[in-house]
Amino acid sequence: MEAQWRQGGRGRGRGRPGDELAARSGAAARPPAARGRGGARAAAAGPIGDGASRECRVLPPTRAAGPRAGEPAKFDEIKKANQAAAKKLVEDQLSSSSEDDDEDAEAKQGKILDKTFTIYTSQTDGDASELERTKQYMNEAFQSGAMTCLICIASVKRNQAVWSCCGCFCIFHLVCIQKWAKDSLFLVSSPLTDDDFGKKDYPWPCPKCRFEYKRSETPSRYYCYCGKVENPAVDAWLVPHSCGQICEREFKPSCGHKCLLLCHPGPCPPCPKMVTTTCHCKKAKAVPRRCSAKEWSCRLPCGRTLLCGQHVCENPCHAGDCQPCPRVSKQRCICGRQTAERLCASPQWQCDQVCGKCLPCGNHTCEQVCHAGPCGDCPRSGKRSCPCGKTKFTLPCTEDVPTCGDSCDKVLECGIHKCSQRCHRGPCEICRQEVEKQCRCGKHTKRMPCHKPYLCETKCTKIRDCQKHQCRRKCCSGNCPPCDQVCGRTLGCRNHKCPSGCHRGSCNPCPETVDVKCNCGKTVIKVPCGRERTIKPPKCKQLCSRPPTCHHPTQEKHHCHFGRCPPCRQPCQKTLTCGHLCPVSCHDEALVKQTGSHQSAGPWEQPSEPAFIQTALPCPPCEVPIPV
Repeated sequence: MEAQWRQGGRGRGRGRPGDELAARSGAAARPPAARGRGGARAAAAGPIGDGASRECRVLPPTRAAGPRAGEPAKFDEIKKANQAAAKKLVEDQLSSSSEDDDEDAEAKQGKILDKTFTIYTSQTDGDASELERTKQYMNEAFQSGAMTCLICIASVKRNQAVWSCCGCFCIFHLVCIQKWAKDSLFLVSSPLTDDDFGKKDYPWPCPKCRFEYKRSETPSRYYCYCGKVENPAVDAWLVPHSCGQICEREFKPSCGHKCLLLCHPGPCPPCPKMVTTTCHCKKAKAVPRRCSAKEWSCRLPCGRTLLCGQHVCENPCHAGDCQPCPRVSKQRCICGRQTAERLCASPQWQCDQVCGKCLPCGNHTCEQVCHAGPCGDCPRSGKRSCPCGKTKFTLPCTEDVPTCGDSCDKVLECGIHKCSQRCHRGPCEICRQEVEKQCRCGKHTKRMPCHKPYLCETKCTKIRDCQKHQCRRKCCSGNCPPCDQVCGRTLGCRNHKCPSGCHRGSCNPCPETVDVKCNCGKTVIKVPCGRERTIKPPKCKQLCSRPPTCHHPTQEKHHCHFGRCPPCRQPCQKTLTCGHLCPVSCHDEALVKQTGSHQSAGPWEQPSEPAFIQTALPCPPCEVPIPV
């Protein structure tokens, strides 16, 4: 089937008699809507003239249809009008309806937050100062693109199954965290032998805070934040991934009460219950206080006796044990020879003098440094052994033990051979026996002294635990060390490289965060590194501070934004020649149709110049009636 614009004629000057009348009668027979689309297109795309003549010539019905050069210009005019209407529609929607939609969404979000906090604030008489951290997590759950899975660096949507870490409360896609746990367990257990595999429950860490979970704690199902409902339904009037029921999780630290908020992301707020409690030192009267702040101080002196037993604690009422006594006093050392000023909290101290007291033998003195109690017997009294330990002698403490004359037979440092010398004082010599030694890798043997290690020059060709690089260590025993090279792979954020050592499996998520700012820079949100290219800038409540581009001293108030400011709608108020003020809207930046001599070859050709230009128009004539 031929295109519609070709159906009016078969080329330049090849129209058959009666074709033009048939086309006109067909266009007139169509309904108005059809004529607007097909008729205009067929009329605009009829036979094209030579471009020199732009007037329409009416031919007799019996002659062939000639070129109609005015129809392409009409087609261009309609096309430009449609483009201008579409452009104006987009500008109007961005300038007017977007702010209204944002206000509606914020109002709806505020109602959901109030509903979530109702039970909690009823216990605190409307005080929501302790909910700021929880509000931050909930606002991120509502904000488009703020919740990002750090494993796949993609946004977390309302209808996707998620899992929340109980340590950092970061949210991940369920399939992503399952794969992460599986890969982590595989990497930890891969170096084990078949006998050791399965005997120990190796943990897997959270990708963000590294909080460790057991193998049995690997998530397999999608639950709400409080863990009561499996596969919670998507509800526009609830927090995303929430079941809408009361949380009822235990407060941390545990106080016996449960959370009163509706199912929510992030940590639970402090306990709002009222309890009657006394101060730390138990001197003040019990008063009702919030359970989360039930530990309080009366600020009176503590008065408890310190460990020194001489003084009392002078610090204000405090929790826990009292601090050591800060006072200074003169104290003797353990042996009683020296006296020094020391803290009262550490009365036991030792000087650096040797005891020197005469031992019971009467021949030797005590060689211990400052000590308490008796010195004990002379260490040279009683039965003593020869250096090799085979013979015992009973001699006076003034005589040294002689050697026995037998062979030493102590095991040398090699752990294999024994000392062949006679009983002697002092250490044994090194082992000098020649043995057939095998190198550490087991590939070569050599006869050499027993005390010397034997390492061959063969380099290990085994692949290290990273499964990428060879060991290349000389004479390796087979227990190759971990790879010492840096991973260097580009992380999922595409901005940084992995700084960890070379490893198997996926790299850890990028720990960096990036600030995404509005146009004026006063409103900032933090997003994971790599998301700054796809995240929408935050909505800013500050007024636009750009100077006006028209003749008015100030522009209309509107919020901070990117791109051009909306057109000025203030009255012109310029003084006309007659003395009156121009009442129409500001026309310093009016859109005026751009006309040109370029002629499109057909409807497939895009315009090579803009359809409208921005220019200042003169004020219209004054329309104020005057008496004549």
